[in-house]
Amino acid sequence: MRLKLVPQQTSIDFFSRWRIWLGVSGLLILVALGSFFLQGLNYGIDFRGGTTIRTESAQPVDVGAYRDALAALELGDVAISEVFDPTFGPDQNVAMVRIQAQEGQESVTPEVVNAVQDALRTVAPDITFPSVESVGPKVSGELIQTAAIAVLLAIGAVLIYIWLRFEWQFALGAVAALVHDVILTIGIFSELQIRFDLAIIAALLTIVGYSLNDTVVVFDRVRENLRKYKQRPLKDVLNLSINETLSRTMMTSVTTLLALISLYILGGDVIRGFVFAMIWGVIVGTYSSIFVASTILLWLGVKRDWSKPDKTEGNQFADVDA
Repeated sequence: MRLKLVPQQTSIDFFSRWRIWLGVSGLLILVALGSFFLQGLNYGIDFRGGTTIRTESAQPVDVGAYRDALAALELGDVAISEVFDPTFGPDQNVAMVRIQAQEGQESVTPEVVNAVQDALRTVAPDITFPSVESVGPKVSGELIQTAAIAVLLAIGAVLIYIWLRFEWQFALGAVAALVHDVILTIGIFSELQIRFDLAIIAALLTIVGYSLNDTVVVFDRVRENLRKYKQRPLKDVLNLSINETLSRTMMTSVTTLLALISLYILGGDVIRGFVFAMIWGVIVGTYSSIFVASTILLWLGVKRDWSKPDKTEGNQFADVDA
């Protein structure tokens, strides 16, 4: 007997309360934008500027001990990561310690660097510091601009791809869902003041890809059913298509969430922000693929008479049982 997350045949009317779902989405977007403009994001070292100290020791790197030694200095955002390289010798254990710029300073002062080095020597007396590098606010500002451009270009590429693959109505629906997901993800980071760094930008781009994959699966089935049921109202075709792909959607989302939750609990502080963004992105991405993208498509309508056969209709993974 196979485990099923949803029944094999479902007939849920996803558009019976579409005003409620879109109202919830609109309210969450307003809250997200309000939080972003009122209190902003808690930028990490990548965007605020700071100093990176490279350490080297014969003793194995103990990230927890390093962090405990620096906690008493109250330096704010401190990121510690071990560096792995096959060229390193057995007594060459390297770590990177990144410290955010202190309030009113463009970079970490020499006094703070000396205090950090003294604190780390209490953990590993033989520790050395081969390099100390600082990133000023100008470079950090450029990183913010570059990150924003990367996200916008990704969404723009999705718009063009869906437009060419389907129709412009499908493209606008998919992009609306992606913008919805990105805004809500940025909003929850602003609301909870979770550290926002380059890893979160990577998570945003991953969320765009994940949400797009979900949306394309639904849209592919919609296009197939539009050809198959030419006399059915568009609302009925959309409901049928979402129900037919619901098993695949739920199985993909739940199994992905199981892996992400495990990483969030066991992965440690270094990747926790990234994993949190992915968990939130999977949830809102699944929601937007069903309720936002399809509702936009219902509003805009779609051409029903295609004279040419579709060589790519259907999706071989849409009927996988969950």
